[in-house]
Parts: sequence; C-alpha cells; structure tokens
Amino acid sequence: MWGRTSSAGAGGRQREAGVGDRRWQRVGSAVLRSIAVWAVSTVTMLVLAGILPDFRIQSADGESATRITVAAAVGAGGFGLLSALVWPLLVRALLLVPALVLGLLVFFLNGSLLLVVLRFNPSGRGEVAPETAVVVAAVMSAVASATGAALAVRDDDAYRRRLYRLADRRRTEELGEGGPSTPGTVFLQLDGVGHDVLLDAVGRGLMPTVAVWLGGSAGEGECGRDSERDGERGAGRPTHRLTLWRTDWSSQTGASQLGILHGSNHDIPAFRWYEKESGEVMVCNRPTSAAELQRRAIERTGDGGLLTLDGASRGNLFSGGADQLALVLSVAARRGKENRSRAGYFAYFSDPANAVRTAMSFVADVGREIGESTRARLRRQRPRVKRGGLYPFIRAFATVVERDVVVAAVIGDMLAGRAAVYADLVAYDEVAHHSGPYSRDAEKVLARLDRSLALIAKVAEHAPRAYRIVVLSDHGQSPGETFRARYGLALGELVRAGCGLPVPRKAQRTHSGAEARAAVRAALHRPVEEGGEQHRPSGRRSEPIVLASGNLGLVSFPDVPHRMSREEIDERHPALLSTLANHPGIGFVLVRSERHGGIVLGAHGAEIPVDELAENPGPLTDFGPVAATAVCRTHSFPHAADIMVNSAYEPQDGEVLAFEEQIGSHGGLGGAQGEAFLMSPIELSPPVEEGAELVGAEQVHRVLRSWLREAAGPQVPLPVRRDQRAA
Repeated sequence: MWGRTSSAGAGGRQREAGVGDRRWQRVGSAVLRSIAVWAVSTVTMLVLAGILPDFRIQSADGESATRITVAAAVGAGGFGLLSALVWPLLVRALLLVPALVLGLLVFFLNGSLLLVVLRFNPSGRGEVAPETAVVVAAVMSAVASATGAALAVRDDDAYRRRLYRLADRRRTEELGEGGPSTPGTVFLQLDGVGHDVLLDAVGRGLMPTVAVWLGGSAGEGECGRDSERDGERGAGRPTHRLTLWRTDWSSQTGASQLGILHGSNHDIPAFRWYEKESGEVMVCNRPTSAAELQRRAIERTGDGGLLTLDGASRGNLFSGGADQLALVLSVAARRGKENRSRAGYFAYFSDPANAVRTAMSFVADVGREIGESTRARLRRQRPRVKRGGLYPFIRAFATVVERDVVVAAVIGDMLAGRAAVYADLVAYDEVAHHSGPYSRDAEKVLARLDRSLALIAKVAEHAPRAYRIVVLSDHGQSPGETFRARYGLALGELVRAGCGLPVPRKAQRTHSGAEARAAVRAALHRPVEEGGEQHRPSGRRSEPIVLASGNLGLVSFPDVPHRMSREEIDERHPALLSTLANHPGIGFVLVRSERHGGIVLGAHGAEIPVDELAENPGPLTDFGPVAATAVCRTHSFPHAADIMVNSAYEPQDGEVLAFEEQIGSHGGLGGAQGEAFLMSPIELSPPVEEGAELVGAEQVHRVLRSWLREAAGPQVPLPVRRDQRAA
C-alpha cells in the first residue's frame, strides 16, 4: 500500500520518480522534526538546570554560556539516543519482571540513562542527584514526546511511521508491499457499556466519534433515527448501524465473552459457582478457571474459536483461538515460552515516551479517583460503596495502563495486517461498579474510550489492508444500592438465618467481579484472585456455600453430591425457600423439583413450573421479554446451583440490589445489565432480520462468524490445535 511503484513505460518511471521525491521529503521532514525535538530538549535541560538545585550541567566554579549550551545539547542528544537504542533492550530484559512493576520502574530507568549521559558528557561536567535525575528524565521524555506529536499532527506519513513502530515489522514484510486484498475486521469490546449508556453518551456529546459513525453530528443524540432531521442538522451519512442484543441470565463478561469468542457458554450459570464433583469454586476471571472453561467450550464446539485464522486476542478473558495474545487471562497461568500473554507490554513500553506518559497518567488517575471518592463522601452521596485501599490503583490500571497497552496492541495488529482482532477495554466497567453507571466518573471514562476509538480509526487509514471496525459490549450495568445497605444483612446471612444457623456479627466482604482485578493480579504474577476459602471452601460441609455474581446469588450444599430438589431442601431446612422467596429484596428463586422438573418461586406463594414460564412468567414478568427463556436454559445446566436467587428489580427506575459491594452491577436479570449493543459497519450484512431480536452470546458469535466469512475470513469448523485443547 505504501510506496507502490510500476515500471511499465514512462508513466511508471514518472511514478517511481514521484515516489522517490516523496521519500526524500519524508526523510527531510523527519530530520527537521528530530532537530526541533533536540532543540526543545536542550532548552528543557537548561531550564531544569536553572530551577533544580541538585542538577548542574557545569562545574561548581562556572562555565561560559556557550559551553553550558553545548553541554546541554550534547546531553539532550545523548539522552535521546540512549532512550531510542537502549530502552527497548532494557524492557525486553525486564519482561520477566511483573508488568505493573515494570511500569513503576519507568522513572528510575530513565533517570539511570540520564546519569550515564552526564557522566560521560565530553562537553561538560554535569552533576545530578539520583532522585533529581528521575524527575529530569521524566520531564524531558514528556516534553520530547509532546513536541514530536505536535510537529507531526498534520503529517499523515509521520503519524503512521510513529505508530508503525508498534507493529511486527517482520510480519508486515511477509505480507508484501501490496498487502492483503481482503478487508480485516477489528472487534472492540467496551466492557459493561450498555445500549442505553451508549445512546445517552452520544446524545450528550461525550462520544463524538461514535456519533459520527451513527450518522449524527458530534453531540447529537438521535443518530441514525431520523434522516430528514439529521440532514437539517448537517449530520453525515451513517457508516455504522446500532443493534441491541440481549444477554443470557448470567450477564457478565465470562459468559458473554466465552460465547462470543468460542461459540458456547453452555454451563456457565454465573460469574462464580461451586462444582460439587471437584469441591472447588469456578471463577471466570481466575486464570485456571478461564483456561478450563475455554477447554470445555472448544471440546463442545469442536472449533478453536473466532480468531483461529490469523487472529489476535488482546485484553480478553479467553483467546478465541488466536495465535497472537496479549493480556489474555486463559493463558496467564501457563509457564514457559508458549505464554505470550504479556507480549503487549513490551510492544508498548519499548517506547520510553509512551512509558513515561502512561506512568504520569496512572498517577493522575489515582489522584482523580481519590478526589472523586472524597467528594462523594463529603457530599454523603447515596448509594455509595467503599473506594479506599488499593482500589484507586486498580482503577488506574484499568483506565490507563491496560487501555494504553491494549490499544497499542490493536494498532500493531492493524499495521501488521492481521485478519481479525478482538480486544476488550475494561475501563468503564471497573469505574461504573464503584461510581455508578451514570456517574460523572463513568462519563469521563466514556469520553476517553471514544478518543481511543478515534485513534484506532485513524490508524486504519494507514494500515496495509482495509479494516472494518465493529464495536460491541458484553453486557450493561444496572444501578442500585447493595442488598446489605438496604436490609442490613448480606445474602449469605439471610440464607444462614433461613437454615436456622447462627449468623456472624461481622460478615465477610464479598469479592468484586470486576475484570480489572484479575488483570492486575496476572500482571503481578499473582493470578489467583480469590482467597483460599473461596477457591476451595472450608468449614462444615453441611453448611451452605453462598456465592454472589452481581445481583445473582447461588446457594449450594457441598455435602450433597447432586443438585438438591425442592423437596430435599424443604425436608432439611423447611423455612429456607419461603424465607428467600418472600424477602422484599429478592425477585425470584429457581430450584429443581422432583414433581415439575424445575420451579420458580416468588413472593406470596407464587410457584411456576419452568415448563409453563413461557405462558405464565409469574415472578419473571418485570424482568424482560427473554427472562423465561434464559431461566429455562440455565436450569438445564449441569452446574446450576441448588438454589439460584435473583434480586428484586424496580422497573420504574431500573434498579437492582447487588449481592456484592457494587452500586453498578451485572450478572443476573433486571434492567440495563442485560441490554448490550452491537455497532457494525453498514457494508456488513444486518445481524438480524428486521423485527427480530439478537438474543444470547452464542447468537452474537454466529453473526461475527458470518461477517468474517463475508471478508473471506476463517471458515467453520476449523481444526483444533493441540495447544488450544490444553489451554
């Protein structure tokens, strides 16, 4: 695509000459930019030497102004050269260091390079304290990066070359100069962004890139809905269509992404559940559990996944069968050369300017979270959950580090010409859990995600093949206070009370289901995200195990090897099911029944067999049009809990009661959490026929498969490689 020539006749020679001229122009432009960056870095070093008492670029008895300037110029040039040549080698050597630690080492490594430069500077005798060197190096890297970006902003070729450093050069060379003739596809998952949230953000001008894609001008809310009004406002022709899709009962990333990437989310009843045969709790964001779930899905479908042919998986729970992996949880537990999950860190941190910028943004976001949480506490905002401890750092990792690394990996994949890329951006989901899905915090994250989409779209213009950008979400989020905050006790305490067991005065805190926590632990080489009591429950086996997944609760009795029936539960704990079904904070309860096969229990004695839910939804009436189908499907799962509990739902305000410490939750039925979106280019076939609904992650997988076929992508079924079976 770039620099193509033809030698056919005079026209070919003229084109060759034109290409040569453009190449010399690019070389000249690059040289001028380098000189400008060098000059600005020299001035920056002089200014810092005048401001910082522990930083000198001349001897204590003074030097001439000319010698000081020359020393600064040589120092700035040497620092830039070392950063360009030595930094990538240092980062590659430090890939054995946990990724989050590597981010923190950025400042110290830069400072060390500056100390080396000053020590061997032939034009002066500079001195700097080690702690000051860290500050000077960080400032110089940031200024150089900003200067280079400002000079290149109107130069498409320079912009492309800067981003091209992130790509696999050998991979691009294999494609040849022309590049593939068929288009590639990039799937960008905005984790937790519901259909309603997206429309609201577009309408309020928070996501101008998405607004333009949907045919409205930036800031307009009725994108693509009224072509005449759009024309009056000066809006353009839409390039994408927006489709709502409804999730399964387990409205969370584990179930949705496994279904989307691998075509099956069978037997995923929740985010976490207890398996009686092994005596362990499966958790979707634990690497060992994710690997096992991926293995089961591959075994069930006989297919490696959506990305098996020339694909890349970035920031996901599962690989999708891709060869190119970065920050993929299902391979994070592996050891050895075959674990390429963290390769994306090298691709990003090999540029020292990127490393410094991300580190500074990380610190800024930590401060932003502390400020926002303090503001919410002083205003006594309700609902509110605790946001102290390590949470500000976990949030900053999701909203800054993981976002930057994943976006850079996607850019590299596009410039390398890969056929299919699937990437998950978890920033919004993490923030919305703790600040609320419609909070000011969450709105700011949406605006930053939109800028990431704009960057990726810009890079697509310079890729060696055309790209179709598909944006989708895995679920939404429903607001509401926690079950504990409203009723003063947790679901586990209510279950124990219904069983006649003593209730602890101080209940244990429930674990958050946010994906960012697992990503942080994987980056720190600490992949097990739950405490030992959650991984393999301890205590008396006759006591129930109660697990929470958003507003979905699961109750299991570990001493009974099979799924207990209603009759067995009533015989052992006569008051338990009625206590749960009649509690005002609980919407409905699902249990197995020896008489009916399965039965849904609700308040005031409501009892509806699962086979009759389609005609008489009973307690499920307010939970949406696909609730009955979703409940019936989950009831058929081998690992459905003895008792499945869904919290109450308030249709008038769309609120649910989370069994975890979250004020924006997902995982069960009720409200916006079950309404995700799929935004696709209009040149692709419609995902569903007019008037039909897109329901379930497995159906979304089939739609994405069909789009890859339209682009001559992977075919179904594809053989499963041995390493995928062992994933």
